[in-house]
Amino acid sequence: MKKPLPLWRNMRRRAGVMVLSLLTSAAFAALRLEPGPPPGPPPTPPPEGPTAVLRLHAPALQPLRDQRTLQLDRIFFVTSRGRFYLPPPASLEVHAGPTNAVEQTWSAPDGRNVRIQVRIDGPHFRVRLQAEPAEDILGWGFSTEAEANEYFTGLMERVVDGPQQASWAPGIQAAMNLRGQAVEMILKPTTSVYAPFHLSSRGYAMLIQSEWPGRYDFCATDPDRVHIGFEGPDLTVRIYTADHPAELVRAHALEVGPPVLPPRWMFRPWRWRDEHRHRASYYDGTPVTGPFNSEMMEDVLMMRAFGIPCGVYWIDRPWGPGRLGYDDFEIDPKRLPHFAESVQWLAEQDIRMVLWIGPFYQGHMATNALERGWNLPGQPPWPNNWPLVDFTHPAARAYWQEGVAKLLRLGVAGFKLDRAEEDIPEHGPWRVHDGRSLRQNRNIYPVLYLQAAYEVARKYRGDDFVLMPRAAYTGSSRYGVFWGGDIGGTQEGLRASIIAAQRSAVMGYPFWGSDTCGYNQQLLEQEVCARWLAFSCFTPIFEVGPTRNVGFWNLPRPPEYDELLIAAWRLYARLHDRLADYGWALALEAHRTGMPLVRPLFLLDPKAPEAWANWWTFAYGPDLIVSPVWQKGQREQQVYLPAGQRWREAWRPDRVHEGGQTVTVPAEVHQIPIFVREGSGLELGDLNREWEDARRIAARRPDLKVLDAEVRHWFESRRRSTTARTP
Repeated sequence: MKKPLPLWRNMRRRAGVMVLSLLTSAAFAALRLEPGPPPGPPPTPPPEGPTAVLRLHAPALQPLRDQRTLQLDRIFFVTSRGRFYLPPPASLEVHAGPTNAVEQTWSAPDGRNVRIQVRIDGPHFRVRLQAEPAEDILGWGFSTEAEANEYFTGLMERVVDGPQQASWAPGIQAAMNLRGQAVEMILKPTTSVYAPFHLSSRGYAMLIQSEWPGRYDFCATDPDRVHIGFEGPDLTVRIYTADHPAELVRAHALEVGPPVLPPRWMFRPWRWRDEHRHRASYYDGTPVTGPFNSEMMEDVLMMRAFGIPCGVYWIDRPWGPGRLGYDDFEIDPKRLPHFAESVQWLAEQDIRMVLWIGPFYQGHMATNALERGWNLPGQPPWPNNWPLVDFTHPAARAYWQEGVAKLLRLGVAGFKLDRAEEDIPEHGPWRVHDGRSLRQNRNIYPVLYLQAAYEVARKYRGDDFVLMPRAAYTGSSRYGVFWGGDIGGTQEGLRASIIAAQRSAVMGYPFWGSDTCGYNQQLLEQEVCARWLAFSCFTPIFEVGPTRNVGFWNLPRPPEYDELLIAAWRLYARLHDRLADYGWALALEAHRTGMPLVRPLFLLDPKAPEAWANWWTFAYGPDLIVSPVWQKGQREQQVYLPAGQRWREAWRPDRVHEGGQTVTVPAEVHQIPIFVREGSGLELGDLNREWEDARRIAARRPDLKVLDAEVRHWFESRRRSTTARTP
């Protein structure tokens, strides 16, 4: 969520200027202790002659010039005096095999010694670079050679680096493959799932084991080279090799995880709004007599009347008192009357309540935290009194956790963890409590935030909770599930989400969902939204909202009562609900093995070029192939079906196709091409009949007067029962 905060935004630029103007020359000197601009690519100037070389030999690597070798060269480090490349004759050859370790010391041009350590773990390697003396080392980098058609993916959920809107710009061509792109490895709002991990079609994957910012260049500067550079005093690179890319994904996911195991109810449909108001009447003018927030009741009652299942209902900010609706982790009784009872009402319908939270204090807690120095240093003094928590400070962390615990004691089953990558200080001489510089703290901050929430949620709810942040970095998968940030509500926004689901899966984040129909919405385009509902059905988190704080029954454009979208929501919510056990089984597999639920086709059929090229098609587990349509006006889809299996069309079940070929299938506005693996035993039901039922039911407007009375009677009955039990 990214609601307008005018004073914050206006202060941000002014405060930045103010802070810089206050820095003394001594403070600027202190900044030298931290790296400046990322020391990564392009290597300027490039070395004129040969450089030191590390060659890693592994049988799983695809040959490059007849050698199954990954070569790291142009190795350099950065100091305040500049960049120093390690010269020849330094070289090291290492072969995959039994566990072993190799170490060499090389001489650097500035007189330092550079120690290179390589650990061999079967088919995998760990390379560490350190300089002696280590003073004034600001960063490291290296290059590798790229094959002519080598494919790279990973690093980030957004399609391209830079402002997030670039990922859904009209006419965008970039997709899953990162070749030709340069990427800064620093979290940017608000599509913010990142990992310094990339996978290559040559049979290897690479993880930079660092919290520091860095930079990648995939053949953007040099057409046949990859350049990688990271800030920090040393550099550790984990390199995986395998015959099959799925093995690379699994190995990395388990090493940085394992991924959290969410409860089964997470795989049921979700509903939310961006901002809940408590009104005197429902959308159609029916007076509200029920006891709870009117918009929450409207959503739940309308969904029940339409036969749309709901397993999770989340309330976004504001839900508390104060200017920003988040003071002291207290519930605002005017906005959310009888909150504890509303949680119970939802629970009796098998619906869990989830709330929005942020990585900051507000209200009296903010004042207390600032007095004690528990805020993140380097943050300008915002007029909204919104100090960020220094999660490396035990007392600051515990104080924030006390607020979260208040909500858990009310029966809240989880949280949407917003921000943590936006307006986070990263420059200046300050350090956080545990000694990290602001720059080093920048990428790890969302992990610490999520971990703090996980600790308190686990204390109160065991394993029965969900934490869903939008920002992630290496280590986040151990604690949370993720959503795709404030995505645009256009056809290109849907396109970006299809890519984000698969990129996130490759990076080790198996549980992901998007704001169905987009967050930054214009007119809630009917066709785009219908297609998005179909796509979200086949992601682990199927959450629908905010639809500009309305439902599909009172849209701000004609038709206000959108029968087609209500019907599509019903169709795909019911299908997603029927797949909840399937999703839960896949979650167990992801937790145990690291294999994601959403699987790009190259994880199933890596030898087929079509599996790498057909990015709009993916597998949901082993038994389903789905191919979301994202372009308006498109009514058929080309789908590559992985080899080695036979695949049955879900919409035309009399048609079965051999794998290893591309087929063209019809795709009306309510249809997503779905193929079920023959012999899987997975039954989706009669989708055509389900659609007919959905259209018929959507055409009948529910009687909210009757439904509202049911809630009032439930509340009154519960009050009488409670009174009778009171001595």
